[in-house]
Amino acid sequence: MGAGDKNKPLKVDLFIVRPAAYAETIEVPGTIVASESVEIHPEVAGRIVQLPIEEGKYVTKGSLLAKLNDADLVAQLNKLEIQLQLAQQTEKRQAQLLKIQGISQQDYDISLLQVNSLKADIGIIRTSLEKTEIRAPFNGKLGLRNISNGAYVNPATVIAVVNQTDQLKLDFSIPEKYIGKIRNGQTVRFRFEGSSDSMMARIVATESRVTENSRSLQVRARVEGNNPSLLPGSFAKVSIGFDPDPNALLIPTQAILPQARGKKVILFKGGVAVFTDIKTGSRTADRVQITEGLAAGDTVVTTGLLSVRPDAPITIGKILNPQP
Repeated sequence: MGAGDKNKPLKVDLFIVRPAAYAETIEVPGTIVASESVEIHPEVAGRIVQLPIEEGKYVTKGSLLAKLNDADLVAQLNKLEIQLQLAQQTEKRQAQLLKIQGISQQDYDISLLQVNSLKADIGIIRTSLEKTEIRAPFNGKLGLRNISNGAYVNPATVIAVVNQTDQLKLDFSIPEKYIGKIRNGQTVRFRFEGSSDSMMARIVATESRVTENSRSLQVRARVEGNNPSLLPGSFAKVSIGFDPDPNALLIPTQAILPQARGKKVILFKGGVAVFTDIKTGSRTADRVQITEGLAAGDTVVTTGLLSVRPDAPITIGKILNPQP
């Protein structure tokens, strides 16, 4: 190759930067959660005497899930009710005597106090009796049973888990830079294992703060529609589409020059190559969004990147996106 060939300008293909509408879409992992979920614990310790539940079945709010032995409480209640009857009779007699000043007001007050004290004790026993009956807090699906009839349980014992699966939620996190683009009422799509169809969910709330270790924002959406295969705890792949940017700057992927610190592109200016630092955003299969470093009308080199040197003369080979 002669000296003239070495100084001959390199012919390159160019891409003219023009604003275009671009709707960014990201994919993030998510988790399906029940609308309501609770571990069923007894409030008091005792032995299970009834366990009228079937694993995996739906239960209605207030239905009995388990019954603890209450024989001692029933006996105490019976004793207090008999004492109350006697105290009430005494109070009635002393009320008649008080009318004719047969007893002092103090004696009558003592008998009335006895009646009220027994009523309070009976209320305490009835509250304790209620705690021996463990009932469903809401309509939902019962999970696996962790105990058997006759077992001794305490407040730390998990009898079963109830999930409200008629309405499911979808929890996921988005990177901090997308916080301004997310809003309540926005719809997202998601897929889950075992299904080839996507489902919809509508955003209902976001966390009040950014998670410090991941710099992400927790988002909750309500799943629209029902699918029997979708269960709480399932993994979901969430696709979020944002409002389109009408003035996005996109260039071909091959025009990017990765550097040790940052990225560059080569611009065609006055017949020479000008290296320019850029910052990139999201990308498609063949385009990259430029957030800093380029302006509309700039001409970017797309071929011969490894051969071009700064301020070297270059000539136009082909324009990939000529003006229509």
